[in-house]
This record gives sequence, C-alpha cells and structure tokens, in this order.
Amino acid sequence: MGRFVQIDYPQSHAGVDRVTNAYQYLRATGHSLARGRGTATFLLAAVVSALLVVANELVETWTEGHLMVAWVVLWAVGFASLALFAQPARTAGAAIRSAFRSWSAARKQAAEDDKLWNLALQDARVMADLSRAMSAAAERDLRSFY
Repeated sequence: MGRFVQIDYPQSHAGVDRVTNAYQYLRATGHSLARGRGTATFLLAAVVSALLVVANELVETWTEGHLMVAWVVLWAVGFASLALFAQPARTAGAAIRSAFRSWSAARKQAAEDDKLWNLALQDARVMADLSRAMSAAAERDLRSFY
C-alpha cells in the first residue's frame, strides 16, 4: 500500500521577502526624490523653515500680549514664502541636478582618459593609434583654417 505525502513548502523565505520589499521601496523612494520634485521640495522646506525662524525671532520681541497677532504673522510669512519660493526652488533643484550630472560625466570621462593613457604608456600599439588619431584630428583642424 503506497502513500503519497505532498507537503507544500514555501518557495521563498518570508524574512528575505520582507527585506527585498523594503529595499525596493527605499530604492523607489530614492528615485522619486531624484526626479525634480524631491529636490525642489527639500530646498523649499529649507528656505521656508529659515524664514519662519527669522519671523519667529522678530515676532518674539514685540509679542507682549499680542500672541494671536504674532501667530497670524508667523503663518502669513510661512504661506507667503511657500507661494513665492516654489518655482525658484524647482529651478534651483533642476540646475543643481544638471550641474551634478555634467560634473559626474566629466569626471567619468577623465577617468576613462586616464585609463587609456596608462594603457598607451604600457602598449606601443595603443600609443601609435592615439598618435595617428591625434595627428588626423590636427590635420582636419588645419584644413578648416585654409
């Protein structure tokens, strides 16, 4: 008499699944912040919080019983700064991102050039190819002047 035992084991570990899901969530959050709105939001929050601190320090000096007026002024400064600095914060965020991308690309290109130059110093064939390429480029540049 034969018996067949079929036990269903999970194909993956629950803890590994949780860690994987947490990693994917954090990665997606990082990508969403790396787009335009995340940087602009952080810049805007920094500017507004700085303005609110300054407004709070100014309002504390003349409150002496005018606490409601002080809170109204403080919130008015907060909302006005949100309205005024939203677009400049987006523009600054985009400029910072594009400057970082161009700096990163230039740095990567410089590293690649250094690797090629070090290889050319070790291998005469690569140096000859570089020399030919540079002389051809120089000849093209000279032709454009004539």
